[in-house]
Amino acid sequence: MSILETIIQAAIQGLTEFLPVSSSGHLSLYQHFTGNSGEGALMFSAVLHLGTLVAVFLAFRKLIIDLIFEFFRMCSDIVHKKFIWEEMNPERRMIIMIIVSTFMLIPFMFFKSWFEGIAQDTSIMAEGLCFLYTAAILFLSDKCTKGKKTKGDITVKDAATVGFFQGVALLPGVSRSGSTISSGLFCGFDRSTAVAYSFVLGIPAILGGCLLEIVDAVKEHETTVSLSSCAIGFVVAALVGICAIKMVEWLVKSDKFKIFSIYTGVLGVIVIFIAIIELVRGTAIQF
Repeated sequence: MSILETIIQAAIQGLTEFLPVSSSGHLSLYQHFTGNSGEGALMFSAVLHLGTLVAVFLAFRKLIIDLIFEFFRMCSDIVHKKFIWEEMNPERRMIIMIIVSTFMLIPFMFFKSWFEGIAQDTSIMAEGLCFLYTAAILFLSDKCTKGKKTKGDITVKDAATVGFFQGVALLPGVSRSGSTISSGLFCGFDRSTAVAYSFVLGIPAILGGCLLEIVDAVKEHETTVSLSSCAIGFVVAALVGICAIKMVEWLVKSDKFKIFSIYTGVLGVIVIFIAIIELVRGTAIQF
């Protein structure tokens, strides 16, 4: 993989991980049209995801630090039998709800191989359909009445709903950030809370998934991506990711989320059209 290809993929990851347009779907398309697919590509995608996690830590460092300290205080209260559900502060409630949302991913893990197979197969029909699904939920969330729930008002039902939507986002073409922000808005979160909850929620999900993919690739000696490519991709994805986060925060607060609905809808139609052409031709279109 050349340096230019590395930078392009990292930039795609950094932008699309946080813009609600599906990073996995865009990387799958890039790898499909360039012929750069397989386990090596999966390994590289995992490294890029780790780079975007750095962007999350930097963009939400104050909130994350508060949550970390509150987590240890909560553990101490549990050990000393001082934990009281009804008296949780906003940070503690957010921690509990993130745990609930994350646990909602467990049933989806049984289909992990199936999700990965869709991303690596020779057809992009599934990606096209998933882009249309993303467009639909973004459109509906943009029409939602503005909610008022902050991190101290999130309920178990809200957390389970957001967690379910995050599980569906394992499909390539379904945006994780788009799904979790939209489901938060469906549940009545205010705009800032929906964005913050979405991105902080992504930390355990993305970190866990990436580490599993990296360990599996190393054990089976199936990666062909050089360390230099991984390092460059990691840094570029992190830097671009920070810019993307700031853009999403502004767009959600200014009620311009429908821009992404239009984009993913048009992209979905185009991808499905290309997939049909490839099916008729019997060969993939590559550049």
